[in-house]
Amino acid sequence: RTLGAAQTFSKTPPRKPYQYTPATTTTTHRHHHTSSHHYSTKPVSTTSPTNPIEIETMVSIPAEISLTGSGRLQGKNAVITGAAGGIGLETSILFAREGANVLMADISAPALEKAKAKVLALIPSAKVDTKLCDVSKEDQVQALVEALDSAGGLDVIFNNAGIMHARDDDAISTPEEIWDLTHNINVKGVWYGSKHAVLALRRHKKTKGSIINTASVVALVGAATPQLAYTASKGAVLALTRELAIVHAREGFRFNSLCPAPLNTPLLQDWLGDDQAKRQRREIHFPTGRFGEAVEQAQAVLFLASDEASFVNGHDMVVDGGMTKAYVTPEGPASAAPVNYASLASGQ
Repeated sequence: RTLGAAQTFSKTPPRKPYQYTPATTTTTHRHHHTSSHHYSTKPVSTTSPTNPIEIETMVSIPAEISLTGSGRLQGKNAVITGAAGGIGLETSILFAREGANVLMADISAPALEKAKAKVLALIPSAKVDTKLCDVSKEDQVQALVEALDSAGGLDVIFNNAGIMHARDDDAISTPEEIWDLTHNINVKGVWYGSKHAVLALRRHKKTKGSIINTASVVALVGAATPQLAYTASKGAVLALTRELAIVHAREGFRFNSLCPAPLNTPLLQDWLGDDQAKRQRREIHFPTGRFGEAVEQAQAVLFLASDEASFVNGHDMVVDGGMTKAYVTPEGPASAAPVNYASLASGQ
């Protein structure tokens, strides 16, 4: 596939080429809430100037889940790349809930509009907009960040877009063009987002700002199932983020990395299928007995974006259920998983 002029990237599971979804290390299926809870259900219709077609979204909210925020990001302007699904979408929902003005970016206009419809269905008062962006193209990243200038300038950016290509393999088998493509998106995209965030913060004379970059646990531990270009790119994100954190600390600009563990999505569940040996080989490393959920990553991003994290800088925020610290893991049933907010809103 030839990459178009207006695209942002997010990663795919193994052997599913050219499907870009938000970055982590692998993917499996989304947790569905059980029917024993009480729901409030309402249809919500949304339109936008970029997509005048009405998108109707049904919302089913369990009684024990609150979508009322406490204003942790009130008045802040935030950019989120790779926002059409997964961690990016969950983060968009949480940011909107906490009062941020959210600009969601990704490569697909229809996917972005569906994602925006979910945010608005869950948070009717959300201040949210969308913009297409190919994060490997600096002019598009610059335009994305500058789109918030009229609203007072960027305060937070979550550089979340990235890819893991199906042809990414070991040192012998990974083609050079896949290496270059992966680094252009996963590393240059983070560099461009960080660069233009700093320029925007300076332009608006801000004395504090938060830049969060998605890395991965594969930058911390090795795997016998190689994805060398992806792994190297995420190691680069860690190093880049740490250095930027030191360079800009006296300006009040904080840089932190998010290191997600493998996440529970339909694509990874399909890939694992009924192969119990393949499933056990991966699940055994989690002390929790389960893969992570996107919302668990988004909660960490929300903390890093907020003023509550004012003294957190240059940190590799590992959200992995203890996977990277485990040797022998417990036996018994897996721990309960939280509900992803996006799963409460279904497009029709």
